[in-house]
Amino acid sequence: MSRQGFIAFDLGAESGRAMLAVLDGDRIQLDEQHRFANQPVHLPSGLHWNTTGLFASLIEGLGACVTAAKRTQVPIVSLGVDTWGVDFGFIGRSGQLLGLPFIYRDPSHEPAMQRCFNRIGRKAIYDATGIQLLAINSLYQLVDRYEKEPALIDSAQRLLNMPDLLHYLLSGEMVNEATIASTTQMVDPRTGQWATGLLGKLDLPTHLLGDITPAGERIGTLRPELAQLTGGEGIDIILPGSHDTASAVAAIPVADDDIDRWAYLSSGTWSLMGAEIESPIISDEAREAGFTNERGVGGRIRLLRNLAGLWLVQQVRQDLIRKGREYDYEQLTRLAAEAEPFRTLLDVGHGPFALPGDMLAKVDDFADATGQPRPTSPGQYVRACLESLALAYRQTLEQLQKLTGQEVAVLHLVGGGGRNQLLNQMTADAIRRPVAVGPYEGTAMGNALVQAMGAGHVRDLSHLRAIVRGSSELSRIEPSDPAAFDAQYDRFCQLAGAGAQADA
Repeated sequence: MSRQGFIAFDLGAESGRAMLAVLDGDRIQLDEQHRFANQPVHLPSGLHWNTTGLFASLIEGLGACVTAAKRTQVPIVSLGVDTWGVDFGFIGRSGQLLGLPFIYRDPSHEPAMQRCFNRIGRKAIYDATGIQLLAINSLYQLVDRYEKEPALIDSAQRLLNMPDLLHYLLSGEMVNEATIASTTQMVDPRTGQWATGLLGKLDLPTHLLGDITPAGERIGTLRPELAQLTGGEGIDIILPGSHDTASAVAAIPVADDDIDRWAYLSSGTWSLMGAEIESPIISDEAREAGFTNERGVGGRIRLLRNLAGLWLVQQVRQDLIRKGREYDYEQLTRLAAEAEPFRTLLDVGHGPFALPGDMLAKVDDFADATGQPRPTSPGQYVRACLESLALAYRQTLEQLQKLTGQEVAVLHLVGGGGRNQLLNQMTADAIRRPVAVGPYEGTAMGNALVQAMGAGHVRDLSHLRAIVRGSSELSRIEPSDPAAFDAQYDRFCQLAGAGAQADA
């Protein structure tokens, strides 16, 4: 089989990349061709994504990938975009983008969620959607937007989540891809179709919602003017798992005959921990534990819980920089390794931690409220974040096993967070199980290989995962001091309960 090229655009909350993936038989190689910052903009209306700036960066990355492919004589078959979940934009009847999409961390979404709860109840929303009740979800964003700008939304033609919006700008085709649609809390996980009954109860418009299209579908080709600009004539647009976690989970390097029962952890700005199951689990227990049922590649269900992830460390670093103390992540991790263990523990789901800014003060406030000593050094702040994440993974794993009725033998960790060896070891110790790490580029690899599956170069999800296994450097971390985390687990659970009460 001749070599084939695929472009994976992988966008996160801090940055984005354009990756050129070359599939050669049953091996794939990824090379980053362009990296760009993803900086929100603070407008009078709130926090927004700089969507036109992101699109310009995609075009620059596309040009870099085309140049690299021509240099190595690799034909580019297709491109696809994955991003974070929930955020969206509106397209008007003339095809224009109607305003900049809001950022999920905008503080206006929490009151909108509470208004929905007061109107029809938490249980009704969860039972209809199977999605974790978080203020960031598209449902509450849409409620907020519709209350403030009903005329704008009534005049819009389509609602497109961020990767759908970028696919539209690249191809001119408007499509709602299944994995990203499932993050909105507006989809029935049993059918995979829009939960129009729920939207009707909230008096929300449904004319904005198009047919839901599965990952792996070809939706069109690169617009001619963009092809001429970049030299990318004839490149198809094939939908990856457009939600970044869906692409990452598709790239979990497990075999069909793997005797270990496994769970996954997609580690980055967010930590998304769960299991791949055949049908959704929607119950009072799942709702109370904060589990979500999202769609995966091939129609699988990703039963998972969203946790704050390395956002906590990112925000600590940003606060330190604002105070004139600049550290890179490697330095902060080293300082955390040297700091006193278990001095201060955090509820990683504490509401104020989810909002940007003043993370050091928020940690101090939480320590004061729970009778713990405040961290006094950068290493202590970061260690508090990492140890608390590891204990949150243990709590989530216990809940996951109870919901599914299956014992987990190994945790597969994918994503850039896997480079943090200190957190990896803490995780193995906290959950008392081995952690299989890799690939770090799981999201981009999954993105490219789902495109390849749609183009007929990969047979199915099992074949895709076999390619990942054969193309990645994987490692395995065994627990080394689980007793230390055992001794802190009850304390952590009590603190997490105190944080939940403070948020209520």
